[in-house]
Amino acid sequence: METRRIGSLDVTVVGLGCNNFGRRCDEAQTRRVVDAALDVGVTFFDTADIYGGTKSEEFLGRILQGRRDRVVLATKFGMEVAPDKKGADPAYVRRAVRDSLARLQTDRIDLYQLHQPDPSVPIGDTLAALDELVREGLVKEIGCSNFTATQQREAAEAVAEGAARFVSVQNELSLLERSDEPDGLAGARVSGLAYIPYFPLASGVLTGKYRRGEAPPPGTRLASYNETVTEREFDLIDAYTAFAAAQGRSLLELAIGWLLSLAPVTSVITGATKPEQILANAAASTWRLSDDELTAVATIGSRS
Repeated sequence: METRRIGSLDVTVVGLGCNNFGRRCDEAQTRRVVDAALDVGVTFFDTADIYGGTKSEEFLGRILQGRRDRVVLATKFGMEVAPDKKGADPAYVRRAVRDSLARLQTDRIDLYQLHQPDPSVPIGDTLAALDELVREGLVKEIGCSNFTATQQREAAEAVAEGAARFVSVQNELSLLERSDEPDGLAGARVSGLAYIPYFPLASGVLTGKYRRGEAPPPGTRLASYNETVTEREFDLIDAYTAFAAAQGRSLLELAIGWLLSLAPVTSVITGATKPEQILANAAASTWRLSDDELTAVATIGSRS
């Protein structure tokens, strides 16, 4: 599978999002998904300390024993794990990384990401603490998540000379949720950050599994959370599906290929609860849209 760079890291253009592990997937099911990912060549795994109430990291720690060097392992900190475990204060940064290292049963984290901005802590203080982790070899690269272009710029300006700086930003972006395109994505392009879109399939809506006028299939994400697809979203899905079909492609290929055609997108983080899902996502990753195709997609997306 094609790889791209996040700082010093080579990552596969399709990554495995691990937010379902410990929540919708027990350990046995998680192992099946991880095995399928490795078998098909997906080696960039993205988790967080809060996923599955810390079980995602715990499951990965056990499942990757003996295979740790085959993957680029990313995790996040900053959201509330417990009332006394949250935020980006330097003291907590060190506590959080130690906890994640223990759960993941590893001696280093390849990409350590601040999960969300913490307005109560100067970003320079957090970056200084993260730089110490890099210098100690506990972390290879650092990144941020849910940062606007302004917050990305502020972080870049707060880095001490020669210190570790954010090399990536992970924000939500998909054919159905494009609000970050003129902000976070454009900001990453200016700041030189690798951009990692999450929810690229809009909680599975862009796989084509949902039908207008029908209840979400049992066991799907929307059924689990009692959510629905709006009429506008169905209209967009119909238009995107027709466009993809005209190119001899599927909606899934368009959803992933469109993202991978946008600079500076590096890896598309796709969640999976079944092996066949990660296999389908990996197979859909080869389309790179031409400028004319990107313009056509933009026109569809601008419809109200």
